[in-house]
Amino acid sequence: MPNSCPKCNEKNIVKSGIINERQRFYCKDCNYYFTVKKLGKQIDDYFVTKALQLYLEGLSYREIERIIGVSHVTVSSWIRKYNIKRPPHSDFHPVYKVFKQSELIEFMQNEANIKGSGIIITEFGDKYMMIKWERFKK
Repeated sequence: MPNSCPKCNEKNIVKSGIINERQRFYCKDCNYYFTVKKLGKQIDDYFVTKALQLYLEGLSYREIERIIGVSHVTVSSWIRKYNIKRPPHSDFHPVYKVFKQSELIEFMQNEANIKGSGIIITEFGDKYMMIKWERFKK
């Protein structure tokens, strides 16, 4: 139940039925009917942080959407909200792969897979994502 009326801020409110499956309230002081605002879907800060990290690493909004499972529009709004600026990556482009732990270990054991490029490994639940920078071929 809300603490006060959104119109007059008085605390003299009572329940007054249900409209569209939402509880309706009535303020006895100003005769105002209202419903409680719906809270938006809350996304764990872990996913926000991962999305921002991936953006900084050079991945596109849609690539981040496929990896994290959050809309590319949401990712875009987080980047605007936190005023994130991506540094220019002119000669390199990121390549990413998602591995189970055993696959990651096997991949890392082959020196040819890791030689001559920058690599970051980050956890995603029960899997690991490897981001590798490769030079654009000229």
